[in-house]
Amino acid sequence: MQNDLHHFGSELQRVFATSLRSIEIKNNEITVTVEDKELIQVLEQLKSAEKFKFDQLIDLAGVDYLEFGTDEWNTETATSSGFSRGVEKASFGRFTFDDAKQNTNIDGPRYAVVYHLLSIANNQRLRVKVYCEDDHLPILPSVTPIWNCADWYEREAFDLFGIVFEGHPDLRRILTDYGFTGHPFRKDFPLIGHVEVRYDPDQKRVIYQPVSIEPRINVPKVIREDHRFEDGVAEHVDETSAEESTDV
Repeated sequence: MQNDLHHFGSELQRVFATSLRSIEIKNNEITVTVEDKELIQVLEQLKSAEKFKFDQLIDLAGVDYLEFGTDEWNTETATSSGFSRGVEKASFGRFTFDDAKQNTNIDGPRYAVVYHLLSIANNQRLRVKVYCEDDHLPILPSVTPIWNCADWYEREAFDLFGIVFEGHPDLRRILTDYGFTGHPFRKDFPLIGHVEVRYDPDQKRVIYQPVSIEPRINVPKVIREDHRFEDGVAEHVDETSAEESTDV
C-alpha cells in the first residue's frame, strides 16, 4: 500500500507541481495542500482526468487553526490532583464576550477547507486542503459546479465557520436560526454562546435574552497521541493465548 501511495503522490506532484503547497503521506492517507487561486483548476482535473477520476466529493469540512496545539491538561506530567488539573482555561471558547480580548496571533492563515475525494474507478481516496488567505473574511470559490453535493456542505461550513464560497447558488445558514449571531464552530466563540431563548408568558412569544449561565469547564482540552497510528505499531493477537483461553 505504501508503494502505491508514494507512486500516486509522485504522479500528483508531477501533474500539479506549481499548484501544490505541500504533499503529505501519513497513516496510509495522502493529503495535498493547494494554492487557493489554483483550487478550481486542480479539482476539475482531479475529477475529469482518466488517471484520477475523483468523481465523488465525500465531504467538505471547515477548519479553524486558532487554538491549534493548545493543551489545557498536560496528561504526561499531571499529578493525581483531580479536576484542578483542568481548571485553568486556555481555549478561547471558554471565555465570554465580556472577557478581555485574547491574543489571536497564529502562524499562517487561520481558516482552511478540506475536501475528501473518492475515485471508485481507481479505488483511491484523496484529501485536498486549501487555506483562506484573509482571516477577517475567509473566501474561497464554490465547487458546486464540479460536484452538486457541495451545495449543503458549503452552506454548513459558511454557517458554522463563516467561510464564504463565491459562486454558491444559495449561500445561507443551514443549521442555526435565521437570527443567529456569529459562527459557533469558530474557536473564539464562547461555549455558552451569545444569548438564550425562553417563552415569555406575558408577551406570549419566544424571546431572546443575554445568556444567564456562567462558563464552566466540564472536559478540559487534552492533546494526546493515539497509539493506533504510531509508526511500526500494529495490533496483533497471541494465537497461543487465545487457544488456551478457549480450552478453559
